[in-house]
Order: sequence, then C-alpha cells, then structure tokens
Amino acid sequence: MAKKVVATLKDGTSKKMTKVVKMVKSPKTGAYFFDEKVMNADEVDAFLKK
Repeated sequence: MAKKVVATLKDGTSKKMTKVVKMVKSPKTGAYFFDEKVMNADEVDAFLKK
C-alpha cells in the first residue's frame, strides 16, 4: 500500500509559493513552449522579466 505524506506548516515561517507559467519562444525551431516553475512570491517579477 502507498502512504500519503503530508507536510505540516504550523510554525508560520513558511513563505508563500506561486506557480508561474511563462511562454518562451525557442531560438532553434521558433516554436513556443511553456516554462513552469514553483517559486517564492517575491521572485515572480524577476522571473517574468527575463
């Protein structure tokens, strides 16, 4: 049987996480693909500006 692992965040020191999806054009083929990352909410603006 499989066990389900659940993380508890009761101490309040955790940061808010955000899933960001960015559409990027491949320089080799010219096709578009989606770049997905899970990161802190503070880093979202820097990721989207790249």
